[in-house]
Amino acid sequence: MDSIETVQALAALAHPVRLGAFRALVVAGPAGLSQKALAEAVGVGPTNLAFHTKELLAAGLVTRVQAKQFVTYHAAFERMNDLLGYLTENCCAGAACAAPAQASCAC
Repeated sequence: MDSIETVQALAALAHPVRLGAFRALVVAGPAGLSQKALAEAVGVGPTNLAFHTKELLAAGLVTRVQAKQFVTYHAAFERMNDLLGYLTENCCAGAACAAPAQASCAC
């Protein structure tokens, strides 16, 4: 992940609804959430959700699967781990950090 992709991902997460949606998808794991369940989880309507998920999709943080009239959203765990890796790549200039970082998601 380069700095431009990192900025795009961070910008996509820089809104309470988008951050909440992404976190809900991370909690849901690989199964993801239906459009309706995701909208309920973040407390927005379907139109508002579509606006916000568009930004997450463009940043590569979320994927969307459509089966007939049903839409399911999934967190893009590899992309999430790439973002975390970029942010912590040179943590503490190679010295031991004050607090150990949590392991990346194994999803």
